[in-house]
Amino acid sequence: MKELGYLSQRLGRLLIILFGLSAIIFCVARLVPGDPARIALGPLASEQQISDLRAKMGLDKPAPEQYVRYIGGVLHGDFGESLITGRSVALDILQALPATLELVLFTLVLMMMVAIPLGVLAAWQQNGWFDQVSRVLSLLGVVTPAFLLALVLQLLASLNWFALPVTERLGNGMNFTAHVTGLLLPDSLIAGRGDVFSDAFRHLLLPGIALAAAGIGQVMRITRSSMIEFSHRDHVETLRACGVSKSKIYCKYLLRLSASAPLTILGLEFASLMGNAFIVEMVFSWPGMASYGIRAILSKDFNAVMGVVLVSGVFFIVANLLIDFVVSLVDPRLKYKGI
Repeated sequence: MKELGYLSQRLGRLLIILFGLSAIIFCVARLVPGDPARIALGPLASEQQISDLRAKMGLDKPAPEQYVRYIGGVLHGDFGESLITGRSVALDILQALPATLELVLFTLVLMMMVAIPLGVLAAWQQNGWFDQVSRVLSLLGVVTPAFLLALVLQLLASLNWFALPVTERLGNGMNFTAHVTGLLLPDSLIAGRGDVFSDAFRHLLLPGIALAAAGIGQVMRITRSSMIEFSHRDHVETLRACGVSKSKIYCKYLLRLSASAPLTILGLEFASLMGNAFIVEMVFSWPGMASYGIRAILSKDFNAVMGVVLVSGVFFIVANLLIDFVVSLVDPRLKYKGI
């Protein structure tokens, strides 16, 4: 009962945040100059055509009534119609979401596989040459903008420094549709298409590296700092005095004690990248939700902008709940703290 009370309390707070987010983005979208109906129909449209479209979109109603009608539709899974595609925004997001989700998940796996081992090694060799080099590399990763790294990687690939594709999710010669999860890597394995898996993996590498660089730097330094902090605790000194090997202390005990901070950062990175991957997606022509959202902003497509923001907010809520759950499993001392 205590656990259910904690989860319901956290979920209630996060739903209030999501409601506030919808109100803020609704107001901001209405304050942006320009008439979306005129933008959708073009400069040659007559005033009558513009007036009819405004009435169809509900833009002729007072703003509070527009918001209430929109939220009512969202609660029934209706995000309205997109001005860009002329289709349901929910359908557009469902088609674009798997590409962004696969890219973000691949980026998180890349962060964990690279950052955590490097952080452990940096703590192991505190103030040694590897620690010094890792500091410089992590700082470079954090301060380098993702779009700049994406452009550099794309340029190097175009110069044949490494044979990797620079656009889209699959090569032109590939004919495959992900029907099970919407993600190319797992669906290609399910279908037994090793050629599709290999090609999709190669397409993921460059945008994944561009997105992961900053997160790798942060997680690596936080892992290092946490392990060094815990390495001076009394129970760790007791393990050393009992003759437990250094490798076992660092890889079994210290890593688990220090895991809460890097796991929290990884969870927040997941929530952030779901909405902020648009620059890298635009550079690599990645057909994801983030690039769909930026096109909606440029076209002042109210419904599409609201839909993308709300879906990103839902992922933020889910990520926060998962962070709390996973951290409580790794470190029971933090379980349901504060209740």
